[in-house]
Parts: sequence; C-alpha cells; structure tokens
Amino acid sequence: MPKTTVPLLKEDKPKKKMSRKITFILILLFTALLAMIFFRSSASRITEIDFEGSKYSTREELLAQSGLQTGGQFFAVSKGAVEEAMMKLDTVQKATVDKKFPGLISIHIEEYPAVAYELDQEGSLKAILSSGAAVKVNETGIAVEKPILTNWKPSDPFKAKLSQVLAGIPNELTSDISEIVPSPTLSFPDRIKLYTRSKFEVITAISLLKNKVGYLNQVIETEQPGLITMLEADSYVPFQPEEAETEGK
Repeated sequence: MPKTTVPLLKEDKPKKKMSRKITFILILLFTALLAMIFFRSSASRITEIDFEGSKYSTREELLAQSGLQTGGQFFAVSKGAVEEAMMKLDTVQKATVDKKFPGLISIHIEEYPAVAYELDQEGSLKAILSSGAAVKVNETGIAVEKPILTNWKPSDPFKAKLSQVLAGIPNELTSDISEIVPSPTLSFPDRIKLYTRSKFEVITAISLLKNKVGYLNQVIETEQPGLITMLEADSYVPFQPEEAETEGK
C-alpha cells in the first residue's frame, strides 16, 4: 500500500506593508504627543514683550493695541498682523516685529515727527505730529525751533493739512517761524498768519506755503522786519520804525 505524504504547512510571515503602516502610526502618535506636551509647556509661551522707539504712547497703550500678552502662544503670533495693528495708531508711522525664540517679541516703532506745538484749552502743551495727531509732551521736552499753533479748533481739517505741509519742508526753512494762526477768507479758506522770531508778520495759505517759503526766507535774510504777503502775488512792506512815526507826528 503506497505511503501518503502530508504536505508541510508554511508558516505565516508578517506582511511588510502592515508593519510599515503600524510604525508610521506609532511615530505620528508619538510626534503628536510631543507637540502637545511642548505647546502646553512654558517654552512655547511669550515671556517678554519689548517696545522700542516710542515717545508718545505708554506701554499699556501699545500692549492693548498690539493684542499681545505675556503667557500667550509664541508661535501663534503673526508679525504682519501685529505690525498692521500698531500702524493704526495716529502716532505710529512704521512698526517692525521681531520674534526671538524662546518667548521674546520685540517691536520697533517709528513715530511721525513733531512739526509744531500747541497749547490746549487747559494750558497743556501738546506736540502736533505730521499725521495731524496731537499728543502730550512728556519728559523728552520740546524742539524750540518748531512753531506754536494758536487758536486752532481740534476739528479744523486744515490743521492736519498744515501738519503735512510742515513735515515736507526742511527744518532750516521753518525754524524762524514762532507762531501760526488761522486767518481764513472766502478766497483762501486755508489762509494763515505766521509770526517769526525775527519780528516779521506773514500772510499766506497752507496750500501755498511749501512753494512760497523760499521767498519768505529770502526777505527775512535781507530786509528789516515788516509785513510779507505770499498769496497769488508776493509782496513785502517794512514796518515803520517808532522813531520815524514820532518825528512825523
């Protein structure tokens, strides 16, 4: 009787694809666990917020505007969003945000320059910036070569335009102007009067000032104190000396 041979059963081998999949899932879970631990730790938090270059805003005002706070998520901070938020302040011309791990955020602020000063109704001195914003003068003091704005209403739209014009004129051309007063007419609603430290009185308009200031300085440098008109045409009339007036009488 012939012998019957029973075939040997082959051992099951683990599938390589299944093994790789399990390994990948384990690595993914481990990475997610590490990320969760990291983002809950103090290493991912904002530990310090520095502001540089600000003279006209307090730290509290800057923090509120930035939306930042210590303890917040460091990696959730968008530099562009913070810069955009800071530039909504009337005093801020440019803001640059720098993030340094771990936890340090530095914000460098470039403010609009002061172009004039003003006494408010309470007698407090304020700096008028080129943006038209009026801010309190702090311990940094004032620049003596800047003019004082007198009798201007806070809502006067020409006040902001005057600030922009002054910002576009070199300082050496306006340093002799001590006071600027509104003096509107029907023909020139932006008409102003200027008083200089060299005792001249000047009539002009805000829209003409930038182009006329060269003539102003030419007269101041070569003539005796008098009345200078710089509107559609330029003219200069010297003040009559007191001695001459007395002799005439």
